[in-house]
Amino acid sequence: MAFWNRRTSIDVLNNIDERHRLKRTLRWPHLVALGVGAIVGTGIYTLIGIGAGRAGPAVILSFVIAGVVCACAALCYAELATLMPAAGSAYTYTYAVGGELLAWVVGWSLILEYTVVCSAVAVGWSGYAVSFLDSVGLHLPHWLTAGPHAGGIVNLPAVVILFAVAGLLMLGTRESATVNAFLVVFKVAALIVFIAIALKAFNAGHFSPFMPYGFEGHVEGIEKRGVMAAAAIIFFAFYGFDAVSTAAEETIDPKRDLVRGIVGSMIVCTSLYMLVAVAALGALPYGEFAASTDPLSYILRTLGSPLAATLIATAAVIALPTVILAFMYGQSRIFFVMARDGLLPKRLGSINARRGTPVAMIFVTAIVTSLIAGIFPLAEIAELANAGTLCAFVAVAACVLALRLREPTRPRIFTTPWPWIVGPVAIVGCVYLFLNLPSATQIRFFIWNAIGIVVYMLYGRVASVLAKRVYQDG
Repeated sequence: MAFWNRRTSIDVLNNIDERHRLKRTLRWPHLVALGVGAIVGTGIYTLIGIGAGRAGPAVILSFVIAGVVCACAALCYAELATLMPAAGSAYTYTYAVGGELLAWVVGWSLILEYTVVCSAVAVGWSGYAVSFLDSVGLHLPHWLTAGPHAGGIVNLPAVVILFAVAGLLMLGTRESATVNAFLVVFKVAALIVFIAIALKAFNAGHFSPFMPYGFEGHVEGIEKRGVMAAAAIIFFAFYGFDAVSTAAEETIDPKRDLVRGIVGSMIVCTSLYMLVAVAALGALPYGEFAASTDPLSYILRTLGSPLAATLIATAAVIALPTVILAFMYGQSRIFFVMARDGLLPKRLGSINARRGTPVAMIFVTAIVTSLIAGIFPLAEIAELANAGTLCAFVAVAACVLALRLREPTRPRIFTTPWPWIVGPVAIVGCVYLFLNLPSATQIRFFIWNAIGIVVYMLYGRVASVLAKRVYQDG
C-alpha cells in the first residue's frame, strides 16, 4: 500500500489496548472547564486591543465572524470526537479518514498551533504580571520583561510561567484539571466585574466611525488592517475547544461528555466575548487602549477604578496560565499519539507509570515554548498559531463530509446539524481567514510544513506502525 493511502481504522481507534491507553479520569465539568480555560485568555484579555487597532469599533464584527467559523468547526469536532474517542484530535481523525500523509501534515500543524499558543499566552500573561507588580511597587528591569524586538533581552516572566505550568501538568491530569476548574471560575468572575464597571461609562459615540479601515484586509503602512484582518487574529481568542477533543481518551464517558465539553465551552465563551467587546469599546475610544499590553486593566484605570483594574490584572496573572495548561496538555497528547503511531520516536510518547502522563514530552514542550515566548512579540506569535489551527479546522470539517459519503450508516452519537452547510462554512471561512493573515505568517507556515514533509519522508514514512505492518504482511 502506498504511504499516502495508509489509514488507521475507526474500529481500531475505539479498541486501543489498555496498556497503551491514557488513564480515564475526566468528566464533563472538567472538560467544560478545560475548554473555557483554553478559550478565555490572552485573546480577550490582550488581543482585543490589537484587534481594535486593526478594525476600530468594527472589531465586534471580527468577533462575530471568527465566532461563527469556530462554532461550525466545533460542531464538526463534536461529531468526530464522539465517533473516535481517542487522543490526538484532528490528527487522529485525519489518520482514519484521509490517510497517513495528510494526518502527518495536520499533526505537524497542530504541533505548531499548541506550541505557539502556549508561547503567545505566556507573553500576554507577562504583560499583566509586570503591570500587577508595578501596581504593588515591584519594578522589574525592562531587559528582563521584553524580547529583543522591544529593546530587552528576554521575557523572563513568560519563561517562568511556562515551566510552572509544565510542573503542574507533570503531577497528573486530574490534579491539573481540578486546579484549572478553580482558576477558570476566578477568571470569568473578573471579566464579569469588568463588564459591569465598563458598561456604566458606555458612550455610543465611541462606535463612530464604525468601520474606519474597511472590511477587507489590506496593508496600511507596516500593518494589515480591516475587519477581516482583525478577524484573522481575533480568531485566536475563540479556539481552545479543540483542546477538549485531545482529552477524549482520558474521559470517563466520552460519548456523552465530549459534546457537552466542546459545545458548552463555546456557548459560554462566545457570550462572554461579545459582552466584553461591547463594554470595552463603549467605555473608551478604541485608539486609547489599542496599543496597551493590558487593555482591560488600562480601561478601568482610565475610568477611575484602580482597584478593579488591579483585580483584572490579578485575575490575568492568576488565571491566564489555565490557557497555557490546556494547550500544553493538548500539545503533549498530540506528541504522545504521533509517537504511539510510530511517526515520531517512541521515547517521546513514554508515559510515567505513577502519574499516567507523558512527563518527558511535557518538559520538552516547556523548553521549546519558553524559547519562543522569551524572544518574539505577541502579535506575530498569535498569527502563526492561527495558521496551524486553521489548517486543523479545515481538515476536521473535510473529514466529517468525507465520512458522510464513505460511511453514511455508521452509528453516530452526535451528528453535526446541516453538515453540508456547516462543513463548507467552516472550510471556506478558515481558508478566507488564512488568506487575511500577513503574508510573512503564511510563508512561515508553509516553511514549517515543508520541514515537516522532509521529516516525514526521512523518518515517519518508514517508521510508522502501519508501515511496519504493511512490511510484515508483505
